[in-house]
Amino acid sequence: MRAIVVIKDGRIIAERYGDGFSAETPLMGWSMTKTVTAAIVAARIAEGKLAYDQSKLFAAWTDGRGAITVADLMSMQSGLDLDETYGDVNDVTRMLFLEPDQAGFVEAKPLEADPGRKFEYTTGSAVLLSRLWMNTFADVQEALAYPRRVLFDPIGMTSAVMETDQHGTFSGGSLMYATARDWARFGLLLVDGGQWNDEQVLPAEFIRRVSTATELSGGIYTGGLAWKAASGERGGETFAIPADAYWAIGHDGQSMAIVPSEKLVMLRLGLTPSRLKYRSAKLLEKLVPAAREPVPDPELQPRIPPEE
Repeated sequence: MRAIVVIKDGRIIAERYGDGFSAETPLMGWSMTKTVTAAIVAARIAEGKLAYDQSKLFAAWTDGRGAITVADLMSMQSGLDLDETYGDVNDVTRMLFLEPDQAGFVEAKPLEADPGRKFEYTTGSAVLLSRLWMNTFADVQEALAYPRRVLFDPIGMTSAVMETDQHGTFSGGSLMYATARDWARFGLLLVDGGQWNDEQVLPAEFIRRVSTATELSGGIYTGGLAWKAASGERGGETFAIPADAYWAIGHDGQSMAIVPSEKLVMLRLGLTPSRLKYRSAKLLEKLVPAAREPVPDPELQPRIPPEE
C-alpha cells in the first residue's frame, strides 16, 4: 500500500500513506488513466469536435476497421487484434515500452472480430482515443494543454501529469501521475455527476456512460473506460457493495471506487502483483458501513473542493 484516501460527502474522512510516500507524492495510476482519457474525449465530444457514433476514424481504415466508432473504443469492443496477456513481450508491452508511436502501432492492427461484436480489454483502445482527440486540434501545443484546461485546472488537480510517447501523443491508457488527493478529486467529480462547485465540468451523457455496464461485456465494463464488475475487479468473487459502484482500476493494485449513492470515493494505490489476489472491493465492503457513522468534528476534516 502506498496511499489510501477516502472522501465522503466532499470531505476526506480517512487518509494513510506507506513508508516513503506522502500527500505530496505523485503516483502512477496505470490503467486508471483510461477513465481520465475517456473524460477528456467526452469533453471534446461536448464541444462538437468528435461524436460517439463517429466512424472512419483514421485515413488508413478503408477496410472493415472503418466501421469502428468512438463508442466502440470507449467500450473496448473495437474488434482490433490486440494481445493484452502481459508476461512476455506482447502487444501491450511492445506498445508501451518499445514503440515510439504507440497509436500508430495500434492503428495498423487488423480486425479479429467485427466492430461492436466482441468485448476485449485493450490498452490500445485508449491510446487510439488519445490520438483521435488530439487530432481535432490544428495546434500541437493547444492539444497538449487541453487536459489541464478542460479537466485538471477546473477541479484543482495541480499535480496531474500525463506522459506522451516519442511521437507526442498522450499515452492515455496507462501513463498518468498525480498525488493521491488529486486522483481522489477526479473520483469526486464523477461521484457528483460531473459537477464541481456548481459548474458542469463533465457532460451528463458521459457520466451515464461511464457508470453503466455494457451488454457486450457481460456487465463488467462500462461505456466510459471504467469497470462495473460486482467485485470491482476481475476475479469472480462477489462482495456486498452498492449496486451503483463503479471503478477505475490499474495494474498492480491501483483502484478507485466511485459510489454516487453514498457520495463516497475510495482510492487505493500501491504495488501489489495480481498473484497476491488483493481485492479492493473487500475493503469497500467494510468501508461503506463505516463511512456512514458520524465523523467527530466534521469541520476539521479537509473539504474537497474547499468552501469559498
